[in-house]
Amino acid sequence: MQVCLNGSRTAADGAQVPLTPDELARSAVEAVAAGATEVHVHPRTPCGRESLSARVVGPVVEALRGRAGVPVGVTTGAWAEPDPAERLERVRSWSVLPDFASVNWHEPGAEELAELLLARGVGVEAGIWSGTGGAARFAASPLGPRVLRVLAEVTDTAPATTGASAHALLAELGTAHGRPVLLHGEDGGAWPVLRLAGRLGLTTRIGLEDTLFLPDGEPAPSNARLVAAGLTEYGAQRDQ
Repeated sequence: MQVCLNGSRTAADGAQVPLTPDELARSAVEAVAAGATEVHVHPRTPCGRESLSARVVGPVVEALRGRAGVPVGVTTGAWAEPDPAERLERVRSWSVLPDFASVNWHEPGAEELAELLLARGVGVEAGIWSGTGGAARFAASPLGPRVLRVLAEVTDTAPATTGASAHALLAELGTAHGRPVLLHGEDGGAWPVLRLAGRLGLTTRIGLEDTLFLPDGEPAPSNARLVAAGLTEYGAQRDQ
């Protein structure tokens, strides 16, 4: 179970969303104690903006790795650095390397970025979003067999249809170059997709990036509570 600590959430989403290196580290420690086996994070500047700067990424990775003691992954989403060339320069400047980084295959410059990360010894999560051309591009990519895993992201947030969207995305992925698949949803689709991952025996994730609510609809007070609930929901599906 991967925990996704914060994503694009802000302080406006509640005080439970960790943003600073210390908050992220404390949240990660609690989530690992609840059963998370690795961490995915969106590093932030002091003013709360997502950034790929070495001065921002390095302290976050060091804090999480030093205190949580599990593999740490970061985003490389285009929203943090829209220019593909500048995004490459940012990653080249990293002196503290994460264990893995997610690369969204539908974004411009994805293959070049993934190649750079692999050359630097950073594992690549190939982010394949539903409703994009990411799956087709990944299927044709020579880098496919070299990625750490496929991060299958179901962007359909309607509980009634997100399961069908997840199945369609998995069908698009096909064999996924033989790489492991981590399947997850977001907001209204987070819990239905997590349960589907349990039924299919796929890796999954949960955290405040993906949902602010527990399965019963109550607000989630922490990433740790989401992880604990996620493991319970996932296990219940596996036991059926």
